[in-house]
Amino acid sequence: MEFRQLQYAIQIAADKNFSRAAEKLHIAQPSLSQQLSKLEKELGVLLFHRNTNSVELTHAGSLFVDKAQKIVDMLGEIRQEMDDISQLRKGRLIIGSMPITGAHMLPLVLPVFRERYPEIEILLVEETSANLSQLTIEGRTDLSVLSMPLQEQSLEYELLVEEEILLAVPPLHPAASAAGEGTVDLARFRDEPFIVLKKGQGLRQTAIDFCLDAGFSPHIVFESSNIETVQSLVAAGMGVAFVPAMVERGKWSEAAPVYLSVSSRPTRTLVIARRRGRYVSKAAEAFIATMLELIGGNNQKGG
Repeated sequence: MEFRQLQYAIQIAADKNFSRAAEKLHIAQPSLSQQLSKLEKELGVLLFHRNTNSVELTHAGSLFVDKAQKIVDMLGEIRQEMDDISQLRKGRLIIGSMPITGAHMLPLVLPVFRERYPEIEILLVEETSANLSQLTIEGRTDLSVLSMPLQEQSLEYELLVEEEILLAVPPLHPAASAAGEGTVDLARFRDEPFIVLKKGQGLRQTAIDFCLDAGFSPHIVFESSNIETVQSLVAAGMGVAFVPAMVERGKWSEAAPVYLSVSSRPTRTLVIARRRGRYVSKAAEAFIATMLELIGGNNQKGG
């Protein structure tokens, strides 16, 4: 049994498709299939059921992939620990982020971190909150910026920042005059068209929950995967939307909505999460410290 065969099996299990797994592993699909068959022959068990469009783990395969992941993680941790002991401070960090958060937060952090630790390579993974949580659970990111609440007990985290969620309305909306003059009752917007993010993004469900708490179900007229598109649609008078304060457009923008504070003062809490029990390298510790320094937070551990 070869170490690379463990990696191959883990990738196939993650993608449930030989073609996608081969592409990510940078090998030819026939070679990947050959290596898996060789591994199954050596073990004397079938690890995957091959279907027309996908592959599924067998019972033996589930046990094998679980053990293989632990071996791969352990080897990675050994390498990280040895690097830390030798004080090389070289290595690579895989940082996961939701697109909205990454676009507005990481540009503040990465230049400073690169200046302080030029030897450390940073790889960014941008995904929806649901996918990013799964990648973090699988250990395919070292650290990920996620929003609370975290549903998985296998994740642990440190609080990063809590920010207000604002209601963005068109500039000519009757409620726009209330900007900066207190708060508005969300219930008055029950008949308004709402613009939300697409499914899989945490802020979408957060927006729906805010409306339900106010006693109504939002009338959704548009969905987008990009918060900037959402804000542009609001500015054009197509509806209202919830927007994190972090991404509020300034007066410099010609296509800026008007932002209102809601009386219930809804917020979202961002955390730096990792898989529970995963070894935290000095590079990861340095990145966490840099984020807490520049973005803010209470530096409290949770999970």
